[in-house]
Amino acid sequence: MSFFDRKREKWQRLRAPLADRMRPRTLDEIVGQDHIVGPDSLLRRAARQDQLVSLILYGPPGTGKTTIAEVLAHETKSHFEKLNAVMSGVGDLRRVIGEAEERLGLHQEQTVLFIDEVHRFNKAQQDALLPAVEKGVLTFMGATTENPFFTVINPLISRSRVLEVHPLSECHLQLLLKRALTDDERGLGAYQAEIDDDAKDHLVQVAGGDARVLLNALELAVQTTPPASDKTRRIDLDIIEQALQRRAPNYDRQGDAHYDTISAFIKSMRGSDPDATLYWLARMVEAGEDPRFIARRILIHAAEDVGLANPEALVLATAAAEATERVGFPEARIILAEAALYIALSPKSNSALGIDLALRDVRAGKGGAVPAHLRDAHYDGASALGRGVNYQYPHSHPNGWVAQKYLPDGIDAPGYFSPSNQGREAELVERLQNIRRDPTEKR
Repeated sequence: MSFFDRKREKWQRLRAPLADRMRPRTLDEIVGQDHIVGPDSLLRRAARQDQLVSLILYGPPGTGKTTIAEVLAHETKSHFEKLNAVMSGVGDLRRVIGEAEERLGLHQEQTVLFIDEVHRFNKAQQDALLPAVEKGVLTFMGATTENPFFTVINPLISRSRVLEVHPLSECHLQLLLKRALTDDERGLGAYQAEIDDDAKDHLVQVAGGDARVLLNALELAVQTTPPASDKTRRIDLDIIEQALQRRAPNYDRQGDAHYDTISAFIKSMRGSDPDATLYWLARMVEAGEDPRFIARRILIHAAEDVGLANPEALVLATAAAEATERVGFPEARIILAEAALYIALSPKSNSALGIDLALRDVRAGKGGAVPAHLRDAHYDGASALGRGVNYQYPHSHPNGWVAQKYLPDGIDAPGYFSPSNQGREAELVERLQNIRRDPTEKR
């Protein structure tokens, strides 16, 4: 590299955005991904022994996928090449593979090829990678925000380890914020910036697990704030709101507003008010509430307040929770809205809360042993002990029902199940009443 090349590279580094300048340079500097590169992780040991395997790193933006690949490669003796699937094609792959073959043959030096946004490669482009990966000409590392099992071809999946990169937690973002404010070499330490606690909290919440969003907004806020007479730059909530273009809602995720808002959301669904349901959901989304927390509350509500009146509500809520886990915000707002609206519009029944009445009796010690005819009889000698004797098999009777005792002694007509007359539950109860009244009648 010439003198002018070094000067240009140094100038580019200084002019790079804060998020790029603050990229971790070692495995120890990476935060929030201990399950991948923690002190005792398999990958860290593999890198130190120069035994990297092909990887696909899958997770949301700003969580360190590119950084992990670069640092892992630099921990080894391998040559590192980087391509972006948006800007590259088969010609670029052939060039890199050819150079990797030459490097391996002449210098016995392994090549690590990192492809950012690998899901944007079409099937032919992904196919072009396979021979080089299979023969060990290069080690492939891909990064994607899309589920690789849907967007990456199976042969490439089978030759790689798929690792999920998690969104950064608030404590990890707070750590990155502190590093950026105090680092004189790569960060903003020279600006002597001081940021108010409420401004920090808003910045961290709006970043939503994305380090790039956090650092870019912080850099804009600090660089555009003039220094005071003592040369410090005071960053308050108003400045952070301007940098993010997002106002801080009146919502404390650890205080009363958190619990009051989720309570209003649940009561609006229970009260079958779709507009109020969407409003309180929007308040939580805008405040940066954890989407998994919202999804859990919808799941509970589907069983507790809709229940057998519409059993499909629990199925849809479960699917929504899984989809929310996969995609995250902002797209998850639509998934959560669909599930919440479905529950708000469903008939309601809380008959499943009968479990609490049964638990009350169990905890009070009510009820005797399991009746002999209900006990397990699937072993030799069970009948000699009276196990299962006189049990009547319901399927041997009309309509699959026969009158027999199922509760233990000491529990008579407890009324645990108190059905509503709503929706599907009313139909189920009517069927039960009919077969009990006349089990010979076909229905």
